[in-house]
Amino acid sequence: MARTKEFDPEAALQSALELFWRRGYEATSMADLVDHLGIARASIYATFGSKRELYLRALERYGRQQQPVLLAELSQPGPVLPAVRALVRRFAGESAADGEGGPRRGCFVTNTAVELAPHDRDAARRVEASLLHLETVLTAALVRARAQGELPEGRDPQAVARMLLVLFQGMRVIGKAGDGSARLGDAAEQALALLD
Repeated sequence: MARTKEFDPEAALQSALELFWRRGYEATSMADLVDHLGIARASIYATFGSKRELYLRALERYGRQQQPVLLAELSQPGPVLPAVRALVRRFAGESAADGEGGPRRGCFVTNTAVELAPHDRDAARRVEASLLHLETVLTAALVRARAQGELPEGRDPQAVARMLLVLFQGMRVIGKAGDGSARLGDAAEQALALLD
């Protein structure tokens, strides 16, 4: 008779995500995962495979958690640009507040882009898929905005979406680096001015 797992794999994956997000891939050892998850090393390997495989699954989970929120924010009926403006300000605010009361985490996707993507093809593919999803959601919203007369006819929705994507990722890096609230606020307002 096969033994049942004595832990919830989904809860363990969420816990691993939080640890990797806070510490990064290289700074998180298997011993750290064993301690943090409260699961034996053999059980981690049997359930998730290697540390790298666990990290990549955590990265996928992060995307599944974040993507629906952005899609919901940008696909509401009615005017689009207020939602885009709110999103820009939210990214700036969250990035400025990163680290209040705890470690500076940044964005898990951005952290992976910096730490692993340059030398890990699977991590790079997952980062690219996440960035492409955000670009696609932003582009679709901005196409709607242009069709509704909110965005000038000559403005390329995809180019604007790419500018916002790069801005968001840069905001996460600046926020993780330290107190950049003035920089983040100024950058957000300049980006918003381009939407008019």
